[in-house]
Amino acid sequence: MSACRHPGCTGTYEADGYCDVCGRKELWAAAVPVPESGSSRRRVSSAQTRLGAGLVELAPVARRDPVSAVQHDPRVPEHRRVCRTCRKPVGRSRDGRPGRDRGFCPVDGTPFSFVPALAEGDLVEGRYEIRGCLAYGGFGWIYLARDGKLGDTHAERWVVLKGLIDVNDPDAVASAVNERRFLVEVDHPGIVKIYDFARHPDPHTGTIVGYLVMEYLGGRSLQDIHTTQPGPLPLTTVLTYGLEILAALGYLHDNGLLYCDLKPDNVIHVGDALKLIDLGAVLRMSDREGAVFGTAGYQAPELERPDAPADPTVASDIYTVGRTLAALSLPIEGFGTRHRHSLPDPAEAPLLADEESYHRLLLRATHPDPLRRFGSAEEMREQLHGVLAEVVASTKDDARLRAPMSARFTPERRAFGTGAGAVSVNGHTEIPVDWTTVPQCLPTPLADPADPSASLLAALSAAEPDELVGTLLAAPVRSEAVQLRLIDARAAAGDVPGARAELAALSIKDWRVAWYSGVVALAGGEPDMARQAFQAVYDALPGELAPKLALAAAAEWGGDDARAGSLYERVWRTDIGHVSAAFGLARVLRRADRRKDAVATLEAVPESSSQYVLARVAAIRARLDPGRVTRSDLNNATKRLRDLKMDIERQARLTVEVLTAKLNWTLSGLEGPDGPDQEFDEVRLRRELERAYRNLAKLAEDPEVRSGMVDRANRIRPKTLF
Repeated sequence: MSACRHPGCTGTYEADGYCDVCGRKELWAAAVPVPESGSSRRRVSSAQTRLGAGLVELAPVARRDPVSAVQHDPRVPEHRRVCRTCRKPVGRSRDGRPGRDRGFCPVDGTPFSFVPALAEGDLVEGRYEIRGCLAYGGFGWIYLARDGKLGDTHAERWVVLKGLIDVNDPDAVASAVNERRFLVEVDHPGIVKIYDFARHPDPHTGTIVGYLVMEYLGGRSLQDIHTTQPGPLPLTTVLTYGLEILAALGYLHDNGLLYCDLKPDNVIHVGDALKLIDLGAVLRMSDREGAVFGTAGYQAPELERPDAPADPTVASDIYTVGRTLAALSLPIEGFGTRHRHSLPDPAEAPLLADEESYHRLLLRATHPDPLRRFGSAEEMREQLHGVLAEVVASTKDDARLRAPMSARFTPERRAFGTGAGAVSVNGHTEIPVDWTTVPQCLPTPLADPADPSASLLAALSAAEPDELVGTLLAAPVRSEAVQLRLIDARAAAGDVPGARAELAALSIKDWRVAWYSGVVALAGGEPDMARQAFQAVYDALPGELAPKLALAAAAEWGGDDARAGSLYERVWRTDIGHVSAAFGLARVLRRADRRKDAVATLEAVPESSSQYVLARVAAIRARLDPGRVTRSDLNNATKRLRDLKMDIERQARLTVEVLTAKLNWTLSGLEGPDGPDQEFDEVRLRRELERAYRNLAKLAEDPEVRSGMVDRANRIRPKTLF
């Protein structure tokens, strides 16, 4: 067994690929086969999960005392009283007269009953002593009971019994039967535990009614938490909830089950854990006969087609997650009507404009076409985790993060656009970005470890592009991973036509096609085409940094600094490992005359980075921009240069740049409010510059370069009479 790799978890992965503490699936774990009906299932430890994935801390919700949670006058509210057949109102007050709790629908004669079947003191199956009603759900009353067999005088065991609102409803009865068959085997820390299935006669009709016996949670539903807030919940809170919901749904899906009716009412926050409750709508994936339950505004559109509704699927469950997140985070008027199957425009919901990645996450999760939604709960969870890291980073002003390790991309292979930090032989001449080399620097999609050529590709990681192309063409197996790597290698080698031919021959139909289309477009000098391709990858993988970085590069190359700057900033704030984003953001800021911000960005590159010195050199140079430099800039540049440790030649060349800037500023006559300063004495500066040029002459191996440095030293030295 290996340690769980999810942040904040102390558990270990069991043989089935799931953690014994948090219940989450192991990264890159092979898919667990869906068990046949009647086969044994794996069981996950019921230890509570910790919310936030190491990025967010949510206050725990106290477990409410069971007895205090009992309703004194349990009644179904009028807006919930509808006929199960025609959906017309029944049992409602009229003309000042109270509504009937029992009766028949005046439209089609269907009987209805909204009276709780159990009362305080009733003993169900000689074991469960009813204390009263806790709440009512989509299909039944929920009762609090004391387990007389397992409780004792020192520690009572409280349970919940869930019955039916209308015992004559065949769909509700069928749902209860389904629960009885398989839900007692469900065991996940994010799902309410089903203990038993009990029977008891209805006191009004004598009909035997079934009841689920579940653990008592006593927390608060997300709907309750949401409605008691002055507005939508904080996005970090909503995304944290989403992580836990998706972990629980993924468990159900891996066991061949569909939840079907996810909504804020059906999720409880208790302690530091989240749990799915109300499993009445759960179906087996193989069940094509069971009644399908859902809620307007949350249910997938394909399930609501009046002519030929589709069967529930993993995709329809994914849809309900997207809608639940939207309901908790956005002020949506007409959620179940005008926006029944749509999201508001970002102009109506500023959060969607401010948090583009979150908007794209919702758009994919709730896409009208089920095939274009996330393919699994785990896939959506990966992307949601990345979006959460991005949102958390955007709220931090004094610290930067390392984003969660991507399961889709490598880190950036090397930094691009670092020319501002390169010290040239010819002095202060910044090397422009060679955009055609960017594809060789960007992160690259990870190969599936199960690919037959995975070990071969790992051994070729350091090969040069031309050599790599030949090796890949001779690979014994032309696997999917080899095909993709070959496209990348041809593009890096400058063989754009060959890369396009390989791309056209691909049989895969996922986001990787768009990614490599963008890579080839960059290599071919077509930033607009690359931008379109990377935009499609961003749509598919909104939690990944790689498509944002690639999209930023394409946008900057195409002259769109506003778009490039926004993306560079998001990448850099989220992960200090993407140093290319820091250099890109600094370039955009300097062009926008925001030198201080550019300097701060470059100086935030950590000392542990291999690009630290280049970033510090670029920061010094950003302070020296002609026409905008101040005495303070020059003093700061001098101090940073003295503190910077690098080789003698680069130190000398950068010294020349700083001293030249100080001399030019001095000769301009800009003394400033503080008057003369010894640091800006012309004679002293000329002597220091002369010394720096002579030092460079000593270091030069080329006679012409050496002679040129001596000439510069002679021209710059102070004029004397001797």
